[in-house]
Amino acid sequence: MNTPKDAVQPGGEPVAQARAFSSHDHTLCSGHALALAEEMAQERNLRLTPVRRRALEILLEAHRAIGAYEVLERLSEEGFGKQPPVAYRALDFLVDHGFAHRIRRLNAFVACGHPGEDHAPIFLICRDCNAVAEAEGGPVRNALDAAGAAVGFVVERASIEAVGQCPSCASVAA
Repeated sequence: MNTPKDAVQPGGEPVAQARAFSSHDHTLCSGHALALAEEMAQERNLRLTPVRRRALEILLEAHRAIGAYEVLERLSEEGFGKQPPVAYRALDFLVDHGFAHRIRRLNAFVACGHPGEDHAPIFLICRDCNAVAEAEGGPVRNALDAAGAAVGFVVERASIEAVGQCPSCASVAA
């Protein structure tokens, strides 16, 4: 299932817009993402179990990277289990099926901003507050593929992360 880049969700907000650094209706944003994940899971015959669904909800609650142990702590408080595999299995499922991304620099996870779309994300990470915005990285990925092809290398997977300051933290620093 591909969502057009100009699609809008209920309330008129663009579906594919990175919102982590801008003011928006977060309840609408996260509610739409969860509904889309449930629809995608059903279409793909995937089991979005209660623990997987709750892990996704936790990631959707804030536009920042969240570590597996923070997810585990929240799951444990809600009775889903206290052992690390509980969180890691749920997070692995979400990443494997395009509902979340792993942010390697932070050893953490963030909900996918474009579930269901074939996209090449670039992660913009605020060095102060750890907010993460997912930006379209198609041109960067094309350049990476071309650089690899020039030496006979085929890029199969890439994760591009950029560190800087979000607008809120930059304005505080100014």
